[in-house]
Amino acid sequence: MESQSCVEVKNEWGIVAARQAGRTLSKELGFGSVDQARITTAISELARNIYLYAKRGEICLEPVEKTGKTGLKKGIRVIAQDRGPGIPDIRQVMIDGFTTSGGMGAGLPGVKRLMDEFSIDSTTGEGTTVTTIKWLI
Repeated sequence: MESQSCVEVKNEWGIVAARQAGRTLSKELGFGSVDQARITTAISELARNIYLYAKRGEICLEPVEKTGKTGLKKGIRVIAQDRGPGIPDIRQVMIDGFTTSGGMGAGLPGVKRLMDEFSIDSTTGEGTTVTTIKWLI
């Protein structure tokens, strides 16, 4: 499989570039248009969070494979990482409707719903890493 590729997010163009990289890779991996839109939307939300809250970070994308009971599964891993202020209360930000930016509050809970796997690691004052995977079915 290909190696990881990363897009720096430090302005709105970085958000656009991350979205495009995600759409391109998901299409290359064989995802249909609906799943491409889900992946792109998740990337957009993660990149927007980096830009709004940490000011800079990166979105890294990589193809992944896993052997399970039904054989080989392929997917895309999206890793959003920053060195921003961190998230003091992860449970709170995972509540639908919670927002600190005046938006709809669909952010991280929405990303979790769009993707098949979701994890978040954050340390106050050190930064946040969100890792998600969407599997090709």
